[in-house]
Amino acid sequence: MARIVVAMSGGVDSSVAAALLQRQGHEVIGLFMRHGEEPSPVCRAEGSPAVFASRRQGCCRAADAADARRVAEQLSIPFFALEFSDQFARIVDYFCDEYLRGRTPNPCIVCNTWLKFGRLFAYADAVGAEFVATGHYARLDRAADGSPAIFRAVDEAKDQSYVLFGIERRLLPRVLLPVGGFAKAEIRGLAADWGLPVADKPDSQEICFVPDDDHAAFVRARRGGDDAADRHGEIVSTDGQVLGAHEGIEQFTVGQRKGLRVACGQRRYVVRIEPDTRRVVIGRREELARTSLVAREANWLVEPPREAVRCRVKIRYRSPAVPAMVEPRTDGSFLARFEQPVFGVAPGQAAVCYDGDRLLGGGWIE
Repeated sequence: MARIVVAMSGGVDSSVAAALLQRQGHEVIGLFMRHGEEPSPVCRAEGSPAVFASRRQGCCRAADAADARRVAEQLSIPFFALEFSDQFARIVDYFCDEYLRGRTPNPCIVCNTWLKFGRLFAYADAVGAEFVATGHYARLDRAADGSPAIFRAVDEAKDQSYVLFGIERRLLPRVLLPVGGFAKAEIRGLAADWGLPVADKPDSQEICFVPDDDHAAFVRARRGGDDAADRHGEIVSTDGQVLGAHEGIEQFTVGQRKGLRVACGQRRYVVRIEPDTRRVVIGRREELARTSLVAREANWLVEPPREAVRCRVKIRYRSPAVPAMVEPRTDGSFLARFEQPVFGVAPGQAAVCYDGDRLLGGGWIE
């Protein structure tokens, strides 16, 4: 049996992941990632990461840390809350900067890449743990050649493989995804059968550091102040006609229809955002159509392709994967050519590639 570090968020999925691994006979260590911007008192063991002695928390709810601790106590496993506020501040800055560049960030992918499947491995090494496990809905299995590979979850409605494309390939042998082979209803059923206190806890639907899911207000507050630049601009049609005004491009994303606050007589969508002029360009749905995209900083969980490959590509977390030809480039980017036009290709989001249910890799839409 192995020593395993489990990232426990206080939700039902990671709690059941920890319980499943324990029931399989493994030695489980529960970790909660504190990333509030107001640091709490910590105690430190020489040569080890900071561990909280307090439950105070900033942007991540204190109730979640308390829930994770209660589950760990019930399972009788060690539990620690680690200080990641400095690293997480980089993710918050990335989130704000991308919106102000007219792009649409995906902080969950960045958090998974930098922290959950990044820094947590450093902690796992420090405590002699062989594996890091999370409550993500995806499956870690063996490919035809015997190598470890990530596949879509059994529960298609909950599949989170899209946000895992950034994991380093070399780490796959040390990753565990215990809940990906279950439907969500089964996970809640197991939590109830085992008497876990989070069995009925609602799923989080928001970005963890954005209050009330109002990302525009968050960006303005984060980048506000007396010296903040005026961010108002025009809303224009694709032919250049001025249709209205806005108070900041951080309110918009490509493909957006609601909240445009202009009267056109027909449905209009954000077609592109021009950060230099602060113009938001809107048009008809057909003007959103794209037949190709370029994605930079590709990360492959398979042997990196050297020539064009036919696969399926997802351009957003909630969009379906569609047929495309993906052509790798020498600069680490790739070109995806779609068999049929796709709608709402947003710079800053991820283009993620699949072969059937297998996650191949992905990159950031440029």
